[in-house]
Amino acid sequence: MTRDTPDYVSTNRASWDDKADWYAPPGEHNWASEPAWGLWGIPEEDVGFFPDLEGRDVLEDGCGTAYVSAWVARRGGRPIGLDNSSAQLANARRFQEEHHLRFPLIHGIAEHLPFMNESFDVVLSEYGAAIWSDPYRWIPEAARVLRPGGDLAFMGNSSLLMMIVEDDEEVPAGRTLLRDYFGMHRFDWPDDDGLEFHIGHGDWIRILRDNGFEVLDLIEPRPAEGAGTDYPFVTTEWARRWPAEEIWKARKM
Repeated sequence: MTRDTPDYVSTNRASWDDKADWYAPPGEHNWASEPAWGLWGIPEEDVGFFPDLEGRDVLEDGCGTAYVSAWVARRGGRPIGLDNSSAQLANARRFQEEHHLRFPLIHGIAEHLPFMNESFDVVLSEYGAAIWSDPYRWIPEAARVLRPGGDLAFMGNSSLLMMIVEDDEEVPAGRTLLRDYFGMHRFDWPDDDGLEFHIGHGDWIRILRDNGFEVLDLIEPRPAEGAGTDYPFVTTEWARRWPAEEIWKARKM
């Protein structure tokens, strides 16, 4: 850790080390599955999260158990997984051995990527750096390590859900606005020891453009009727009516 490393990095590292056992079973399931995204595991063919991967150098930014990197490798990409949690990476290495699929796994942070400029063709994040790192720190780093024409794709909770979701993660989101949209940024949840970051759509567009990206798409995945999720803070019925998740796709100009 350097002196300019933000305070939340060590907090989130400890939180995810503690959560590693809980996330191991879903990680193991995803290692053995076809690509499916988010809280409801919506299939890739219904989402279109991935850019072209064949023969490209890919960074999974906040990889956790690295199942996304495994999907990338099976689709012809050359992945590297980076994560803040050594315990999560230990599980990822175990899954690599079990599935005989190996690629580099790096213990590091999205705010200070340990890579040279223009090292990658693609940067991906599904609920990794996308919500656990400050976008005003990790987006410039993603831009730095991407080659011109490189693709960025990341997924997190929707801005709408963040205005409505309860502080208690066991209570499903309702229909009442609980927080301001303007000024949305850092979320210190009272019932969690980790810190998240969420910003509005206008802020996302500006930060991407300010760092040399062209915005290609904003995808708001909708779960299938009757789909299930292990996360109680939002119901399938809610997410069928309003976007609970969003995927941003951009390209470095």
